Amino acid sequence: MRRHVLFLALAVNAAAQAEPIGSVDTVFKFIGPDHKIVVEAYDDPKVNGVTCYLSRAKTGGIKGALGVAEDRSEASIACRQVGPISIPKALPEQEEMFNERISLVFKKLRIVRMVDKKRNTLVYLTYSDRLIEGSPQNAVTVVPVDRTKAIPVK
Repeated sequence: MRRHVLFLALAVNAAAQAEPIGSVDTVFKFIGPDHKIVVEAYDDPKVNGVTCYLSRAKTGGIKGALGVAEDRSEASIACRQVGPISIPKALPEQEEMFNERISLVFKKLRIVRMVDKKRNTLVYLTYSDRLIEGSPQNAVTVVPVDRTKAIPVK
């Protein structure tokens, strides 16, 4: 039973992992990695055929190399249909699809999926927040679903 639970936890975690696509350097750092803009792909774990591409700043230098730097809040997102869309189980009207720590402790980058039932679309929002206060900077993108396939909602 324990192995089954562990396998399930690993499978869910693996589904929400970022896949690095590429990066560009923005600031040269003499010691440690350069500051960068990274592009990563996130497959929606509950919607087959949809991938979100996120670009964001990644802090370099010594703090970045040690994992204690705080990355900037700005991010851009573009979600696209990359294959036939299928939704095996009903979706909540709003659900966090992914989150990642972007500072040592308190700051997270989040991707939230929302269902727009009226227009039969999936809306993806990215933003960052802290333990106490988040950032108003955000980005949004929409993936339309064929009108002949209503999005199942819980």
